[in-house]
Amino acid sequence: MSRAELPSRRTLLAAAVVAAVAGSAATASAAVPTAGATRPAVPGRAAARTVDNRAWTTYPDWRSGTAAGTRAVAGLRPGLVIAEAAGTTDYTDPHTGRTAAWEYATWTSPVHRLAVPSTEAIASWNAHTPEGTWIQVELKGTYSDGTDTPWYVMGRWAAGDADIRRTSVDDQEDGKSSVWTDTLAVDDAASGLRVASVRLRLTLYRRPGTRLTPTVWRLGVMGSDVPDRFTVPASTPGLAKELLVPRYSQEIHKGQYPEYDNGGEAWCSPTSSQMIIEYWGGRLTQEQLSWVDPAYADPQVCHAARHTYDHQYAGCGNWPFNAAYAATFPGLQGVVTRLRSLTDLETLIAAGIPAITSQSFLKEELTGAGYGTSGHLMTVIGFTADGDVIANDPASDDNEAVRRIYKRREWENIWLRTKRYNASGKVVSGTGGVCYLYFPARPTSRQRKALAAVGVR
Repeated sequence: MSRAELPSRRTLLAAAVVAAVAGSAATASAAVPTAGATRPAVPGRAAARTVDNRAWTTYPDWRSGTAAGTRAVAGLRPGLVIAEAAGTTDYTDPHTGRTAAWEYATWTSPVHRLAVPSTEAIASWNAHTPEGTWIQVELKGTYSDGTDTPWYVMGRWAAGDADIRRTSVDDQEDGKSSVWTDTLAVDDAASGLRVASVRLRLTLYRRPGTRLTPTVWRLGVMGSDVPDRFTVPASTPGLAKELLVPRYSQEIHKGQYPEYDNGGEAWCSPTSSQMIIEYWGGRLTQEQLSWVDPAYADPQVCHAARHTYDHQYAGCGNWPFNAAYAATFPGLQGVVTRLRSLTDLETLIAAGIPAITSQSFLKEELTGAGYGTSGHLMTVIGFTADGDVIANDPASDDNEAVRRIYKRREWENIWLRTKRYNASGKVVSGTGGVCYLYFPARPTSRQRKALAAVGVR
């Protein structure tokens, strides 16, 4: 996202939901429960859960769904492939105007009853899509009143852009919920309506008459219901540790490849993604980078921007698209989730897992940032002895300046809150604990425990 305090597309969409909710700006339960903060504790009672993750990753998982032409594949990394075509369909790409025929097969997950009846749901996936293939992910929910959503398209995705343009789908709603780019949101959370259960549907596509197939290794959904708030309780520091994560600036890419969201000024998400991918050993070949102007430094950042770009959203900040990009590197998987606190981040850092976090703030709300933003991604790589946050902030003038230390209390509030005031004094949504996690496809025991502790398996 941009360093400027301008409304991002995601903020503008969320504002439509905020406007639907009556009430003052001060306190109440409200409209856009986009968060990772916990409810205030009640003495003698455990804090209510606010996030639920469900992922299908194992051979029994893939066997548990309803298949039409797909087949579960066992092995070190179990997945789902096309066994035989269930049919053929034409797809007209809205971004190129090209119409082509595609064979397809489908897989539908079992119904997952959300442990947290949710106001929002975000799907994410990890897949291999060789040239000539792509996938579509859909989500269908059942509301707490017993009615169902339509099948909402959560993404049409390919790792490359030779066959289709990866895209979200706008104008999906049923009068009770809407899809905002990558997020299904209940329109009026104050009404008490929630999404009680979900199921996902995968459609795998390939060129007719071939034996090509995508392979999907991970399919998941995160549901959340977090109360609205301007401030969050302060956490207690518990860890001093720093991970050695590569540092990349988005700012040195200003003006490069403006067809991807106006160039590097808006590339915080792919730049952050590339940092963590390389921390885990992911590398791009010279052949993969051959399309980038050789005069440009850090061509892998340009590559990440191109390969996370959502042609409908017209930006590189689609959360699941970034997680899916990370998983195109051998041995990596990625998820989109929400975390509850900086304590969760400390748990991950202790296990060697950095995180990409989403936050929005005014310039004066984050000491040392030097900018304000309506939506920005940065990489948390550790904590100082005083508990302050060590972040690789891509909104820096050069790579050397990327490593920053931000005050703990300021940082946790701008990340975890769900409502804030913008530069004009208007109440807008906060980003509320959204987080990308990239980690090994075969995590260590310690890594598995840390991920489980924050609700990811």
